[in-house]
Formats: sequence, C-alpha cells, structure tokens
Amino acid sequence: MKHRLTIILAALVAIIPFGSNSVVSSQSPAGARLNVAVKDGNGVPVRDAVIMVYPAKGSGGLRYKSGKAVMNQRNIQFDPGTIIVGKGTTVSFPNRDRVRHNVYSFSKAARFEMKLYGKDQSRSQNFPIAGTVALGCNIHDEMKGFVKVVDTPYAAKTDHNGLVQIASLPSGSAKLKVWHPKNRVRGGETVIDIAITGSVANQTVKLALRR
Repeated sequence: MKHRLTIILAALVAIIPFGSNSVVSSQSPAGARLNVAVKDGNGVPVRDAVIMVYPAKGSGGLRYKSGKAVMNQRNIQFDPGTIIVGKGTTVSFPNRDRVRHNVYSFSKAARFEMKLYGKDQSRSQNFPIAGTVALGCNIHDEMKGFVKVVDTPYAAKTDHNGLVQIASLPSGSAKLKVWHPKNRVRGGETVIDIAITGSVANQTVKLALRR
C-alpha cells in the first residue's frame, strides 16, 4: 500500500508543471487549474503577457499576493520589464546602475515622478488603483517598464514558452484578461469569456502584436 501511494504522489507531481510560471491563489488546495498558452499571429509564444482571471463566483475575499515588490534599474533598463502587484502595494525602485535615474509615470492609474537618484539608492511608490502603469526615465528615453496593478488574486505572467498556470480557481464561467504592452487592442488587454469545468482547463490565446 505504501509503495502504491508513493507511485501515485510521484505521478501527481509530474502532472503539475505546465509552464515555469504558476500561481496558487488560495490557501485551500481545492479548485480547478487553468493552463493558458499565449501566442502571436504567427504562432510564436509570447512571454511576459499578464494573465488575469475573474470568476463569476468572485474571489472569496482573496487578494493578489504581491510579496516583496521590486522594480530594479539595471543596465539602463527596468528589471524585470513588467511586474504584477495587487492594489495598495508599495513598490521599491532601487537604482543598480552607476548613473542616476529619474523614474516617472503619466499613466491614469498612477502619476508620479522620482527625482534624480544614484547608485544603490532607492525610492518607493504606492499603487492603490488597478490598471497599467507605464514607466519611463527622464534621463534615458530607451528605458520602458510596466507595473500591472491587479484587483484579482488570480494573476500571473507567461514564461519564455508563453505558458502560465493558475490554480485554485472556482468552477464555472469567468472572464480571462490577457495584457501585453504590444497588444494591438485598446489598452493592450484582450478579454475572453471562458468556462472552467473539471479539475483542469486549457486555453490558448492569440494576440495581434505591434512590432
């Protein structure tokens, strides 16, 4: 009996990975798992697309777990290029470069400016409104980054294979939102109605991307 149990557990572990990015949005192990694959018009995987799921049944009071939210400035770019945070999260912006940066945003969800600061210095900003916050640097025009502020606990980014897995979802109908900065639709966000049935659901989304 012990040997059979070991085999079953090993099989379950082998099934779980779908992409390198995954999120378990509830403390409860119950719920369905949604596997999402994002591709462009040529079938090429799209990395760093933000996936958000809004179940019709709601989120049961759960919030997105941002953890320690950090947007580095490294090698004259924002690192990582896109981060996901829940509403009300404060993000740190440490400067890892030897040159000074002046971080700003004119986005509707957050308008701010961080005056010039140098190597190993840091600034922070709170993000109380859900939406897309585009980042720039007044000194280096080539620097572009994004903070995606979400109001659902079910959110994650696709990996380099364009894959992501979101677990602990309630069954039933839901809205699936897929955001990417190069997505041609308004606001960069594609919205799809989906149905989550059974323990595992799969969804492929194709985006028309700007070059």
